[in-house]
Parts: sequence; structure tokens; C-alpha cells
Amino acid sequence: MELVENKTFDQERALYGTRDLLVRHCQFDGPADGESALKECRDITVQDCFFNLRYPFWHDHKLTIAGSELTPLCRAALWYTEHAVIRDSRLHGIKAVRECGDIKISRCDILSPEFGWSTRGMQMEDTHVESEYFMMRSDHVYLDKVDFKGKYSFQYVQDMVIEHCVLDTKDAFWHAQ
Repeated sequence: MELVENKTFDQERALYGTRDLLVRHCQFDGPADGESALKECRDITVQDCFFNLRYPFWHDHKLTIAGSELTPLCRAALWYTEHAVIRDSRLHGIKAVRECGDIKISRCDILSPEFGWSTRGMQMEDTHVESEYFMMRSDHVYLDKVDFKGKYSFQYVQDMVIEHCVLDTKDAFWHAQ
């Protein structure tokens, strides 16, 4: 596995299409304002990184994000990604996870309107979430020890299990099955 460490990236598609990569203590931020830093990557581990640019993880496969921060400017962070683990991180951008599959989230802080749309196989535990339209049109969702605050949550959700959670929501579960 190749190591990329202590670097700053601001260009368009900085690490596009890379494979078998450990990205540690890096920043994705800067004046070039590039997007899609880790698009179409495979077998990527990101540790203790800072993301402040749009669309960092699209069409990725086998992704791990740990101890990292995705700011409010980091919109649409994970789309079309399969087999991802996200732990001990902050996801604060709008539309943080969409149309993904087999996503495991633990010990994260999520502030993201429109989080989790059309995602299959989401497992979330020990996580705080603030969102509107949370998990809309998702299926095979498992939540354990999730503290959720928001509205319009779980619309059109199918096959969901909720255990040991606090849900402070309104207009929830419309058309859920």
C-alpha cells in the first residue's frame, strides 16, 4: 500500500483513480478549489485528514475514513461509493452520503441536510446526526445508539431496524415499509 502523508491538495482530481493508497495527515483545501480529489478510487484508507473541497469521494470501492473532518464546504462527499467504513469523523457537508451501498458509520458527528439518500445497507452506531430528509429512499438500514435531531426523516425507507436510539424528529416514516 502506497503512503501519501502530510501533503496539501487543492487541484482538480488530485488523487483520481488511485488504488491501494493510505492517505494520512493530508489537507484537501486551497486556492485552486479543485473537486473530486479521490474519485473512482479503490482500496483507499484516509486517516486524520481535512477536507474542505467538493465531491471528494465519488464512485469509490473499499474505502475507509478515520479521524477526519469534512467541512460544510465539502458538499456531496460520498456518492455512488460501495463498501465504506467511516469512524471517528465529522461529516458536516450537505448531501454527505447518497446512492451508496454497504456503508458502516461509527462514532461520528454528522451535520448534513439530505444525508443518506437512496443508500443500501447502511449501518450506523454511536453517532450524532442532525439532518433534514434523513435516509430518504434508503433500504436495509440498521441504527444503534444514534442520537438524531431533524425532520422529514426516514421517508420511503424499507427494512430498517432501530435500537437504543434517540429520535427527535417530526414528519417521520412517511411511506416507510
